[in-house]
Amino acid sequence: MDVREDIGLRFIQVSEQILTASRNELYMDQHYLALALGGLEFSVTTQLDGVGTDGEHLVVHPKVLAELFQKNRLLVNRIYLHQVYHCLFRHIFKRIRLKPEYWMVACDIAVELLIDSQNKRSTRTPRSRFRENVREELSKSLRVLNAEGIYHVLTAGPEDPARLLRLQQEFCVDNHSLWPAWKLDEKHPKLPPRSMILKKKWDDISNKTQTDMESFSAEAASGGGDLLEETKVENRERYEYRSFLRKFAAIREEMHIDMDSWDSILYSLGLEMYGNMPLIEPVETREVKKIDEFVIVIDTSMSVSGRLVHSFLEQTYSVLSEAESYLHKVNIRILQCDEEVLSDVKITSQEELEEYMDHFRLLGEGGTDFRPAFEYVEKLILENEFQDLRGLLYFTDGKGIYPKKRPPFETAFIFCEESCEASQVPPWAIRLILPREDLEVDSKEMKDARFIWAQDEV
Repeated sequence: MDVREDIGLRFIQVSEQILTASRNELYMDQHYLALALGGLEFSVTTQLDGVGTDGEHLVVHPKVLAELFQKNRLLVNRIYLHQVYHCLFRHIFKRIRLKPEYWMVACDIAVELLIDSQNKRSTRTPRSRFRENVREELSKSLRVLNAEGIYHVLTAGPEDPARLLRLQQEFCVDNHSLWPAWKLDEKHPKLPPRSMILKKKWDDISNKTQTDMESFSAEAASGGGDLLEETKVENRERYEYRSFLRKFAAIREEMHIDMDSWDSILYSLGLEMYGNMPLIEPVETREVKKIDEFVIVIDTSMSVSGRLVHSFLEQTYSVLSEAESYLHKVNIRILQCDEEVLSDVKITSQEELEEYMDHFRLLGEGGTDFRPAFEYVEKLILENEFQDLRGLLYFTDGKGIYPKKRPPFETAFIFCEESCEASQVPPWAIRLILPREDLEVDSKEMKDARFIWAQDEV
């Protein structure tokens, strides 16, 4: 056997021993991460500069691993856990087209600050003052320090290359070039089948990990609870707002030739045999789903951004304007409400909706009480203002007083902020949390910055 090959094999064996010991030590500190820690196979290679993961392997350069181990074995534990968290939160399957360098550093900041907050013996290392300042700054805007929220905070102001470089130096400890999302672009916006299967694997691991943490809450809470909170944020079901709004549609008949029910063979046979007498006439009506009666309530309290409210209405308007979901005559009420109903606008046509959107102005900016809006809508029902009210959409940050009694119509509270108080929504209402980037339709840059998400089907 070649001596150099023998040396290489020994490097691989020693590296795998270090990684195995690291995994065992992490497991002893956090039993609920058993599935996640075992979700990555070891791959020791000199082809990657540093440490990284593709969602299937924990890939390490033997020299880099040896240097980390010699400097402080806890650094090996940290970078191992760093890769696991990237997979657990599915960072490796997401990518933002606009300012991807900020998205990458946001992922690293989220992971590193989480490891710091857990303060576990297996990963506890000294923290710089700069790192603590970053945490304090982000905590002012975010309740949960997840990657998406951090990205929005970092990109909210003017670009600062020096600041970005300092953040990268402090938090970027691994190589992201193996991420499946790294290869996504406009020509290849979807993950390949193999990566889709891998994503489903980590979806399952993440959900089971959340269940384990909730089952052993005392142990999870010893790490500050940040891991459980971030896992819940990443695991919550995500909706496409257009599809959600269409659920409020009612089935109606309209005058329209239904070509699907028309048999051209019988039709032609009748003309051939009897002259001008087709055997089957095409059906002149068809059943379609239409949105004709529902209520939109806008929370005008000071904590709700006027820009996001306008974007929410823009999204709603675009769905209602579609030919297949919008009747020529509708009965839509748009209310603005803080502690009382401040405005009630009745929309009966697309022209009126366009007029309202052109002159929309946010009122109020007081406190929030949801009850007046519900009382007002129930009063409208008693006055026969609605014949078949499909439901009520309440756009809010969730900070207010909810009705105790279920209203006689479907209700959905819609949130857009990571820091929203969605957990307080009554059990009889629908809770819908929309990513901020899905609402910011008035900005071309933000439209271009949408996440490239893996589809559910392979």
